[in-house]
Amino acid sequence: MKTITALLLASTLACASAASSQEMHSHPAPEKLGRVSFPTSCAPAVSHDFERAVALLHSFAYTAAEKAFREVADADPSCAMAHWGIAMSHFHPLWSPPAPDELAKGEAEAIQATRLGAKTARERALIAAIAAYYHDAGHVPPPARAKAYEAAMAVAASRYPADTEVQVLYALSLLATASPQDTSHANQKQAGAILEPIYRKHPDHPGVAHYLIHAYDSAELAPRGLAPARAYSKIAPSAPHALHMPSHIFTRLGLWDDSIASNLAARAAAHSQGDVGEELHAMDYLTYAYLQRGRRADAEQVVRSLDSMGVHAGAEFKVGYAATAMPTRLAMEGRQWTVASRLQAGDGAAPEVAAIVYWARAVANARSGQAKAADADIARLDACRQQLLASKKDYWATQVDILGKEARAWQSAAGAHPDDGVATLRRAADQEDAIEKLPVTPGPIIPAREQLGDLYLQLHKPQDALDAYKAALAAAPGRRAALHGAALAADAVGDSHTASQMRQLLSR
Repeated sequence: MKTITALLLASTLACASAASSQEMHSHPAPEKLGRVSFPTSCAPAVSHDFERAVALLHSFAYTAAEKAFREVADADPSCAMAHWGIAMSHFHPLWSPPAPDELAKGEAEAIQATRLGAKTARERALIAAIAAYYHDAGHVPPPARAKAYEAAMAVAASRYPADTEVQVLYALSLLATASPQDTSHANQKQAGAILEPIYRKHPDHPGVAHYLIHAYDSAELAPRGLAPARAYSKIAPSAPHALHMPSHIFTRLGLWDDSIASNLAARAAAHSQGDVGEELHAMDYLTYAYLQRGRRADAEQVVRSLDSMGVHAGAEFKVGYAATAMPTRLAMEGRQWTVASRLQAGDGAAPEVAAIVYWARAVANARSGQAKAADADIARLDACRQQLLASKKDYWATQVDILGKEARAWQSAAGAHPDDGVATLRRAADQEDAIEKLPVTPGPIIPAREQLGDLYLQLHKPQDALDAYKAALAAAPGRRAALHGAALAADAVGDSHTASQMRQLLSR
């Protein structure tokens, strides 16, 4: 088996190195994407380029990967696996499902790969798997197609237990079909069990480190992800997503300075490569980390930069979500109720994106004592939820339902019905605890259980508040507002030890 390192000079993904004072010219840094070994029956002359394309695919550099696979197809028109790679580039297993145009392109490439026919059974199994994803795409919903892909990859994995790439892709398929409602994280643990021994054998494989981070992106499993998180940005520093991904684990563990460094690097790399979606994604995580670190001025500067980027809420989901969440985080984390009450949902925003603004306005009005003013936005949240249910977007419908409960809870509290508010907010917190976040976000704008602590504190029930804050911090360590609230609640109940503990964590 021939192993090559995906290191290329002067590529579209390379960052420019600074010229020394003795040099007359600047030389670009080598492209570094990690080490991939993926033998195929294609022409030997394209093997290097094919493995580079796979390395890009493993770091979710989908546009660059598609281009690289297409160049392989142009160089070797008989290479069925090049068309497999293009079809894979349109799949996006852990992101939103392909848009209609992407779906059509991916389906056409899967068909072409099948028509060309691969020369080995292993390649035919991989092509059959991606063909299963695109089969009858106009009628079969994305989750069912993802399950079909996973089932086909399970067959391939059982046939080729020693094949690194087959096993890694199978692990990714398990992550793609993991249920957000499964708090046991069964699929994630199964994927981790596949990937961990491969990681020990191939510590510079980009997909292994990347997918381990995704597998362990939960409060339960995050400590397991710290080693691959610290490694991934060094394995594939030419890929902006590889620079960002470690911050998923850093966020789970409350390592804010690490998250800031990770997303500053990812933002700069994405900007230099013109990847607006990845840049906005890094900026949202960066804003979140700055706020938790108490660096509000830096967070404000990041949010202000949105104005010069020309992005809007109606853009592709990844862009629209970040562009909407960032100013909302800034206002709500800062308890700037007047600012939050004036937020606007952008034209064309998806209901799950617009709902963030409606929630913020409703809660802000209620928390500033204007209970009746929350009515219109609560009605808008209900409409968003119905729209999502009709579109069979059950995950987002649940998330919007949680937002609606939170808004109603604060409205009840503001309207002299505090017990109803507490009961409703407790239901929202229980519901939120029972569902995992998606990778698109570092977390809720304000976790429901943290809001429950706020409400208890407002109602002069400090012990209940302290219990709620502790539970919130167990799920999301290091959140600044929860630490501050817990310190105040501990003061009120005379627990000086806990109060001191919380303030020490705040000052780190």
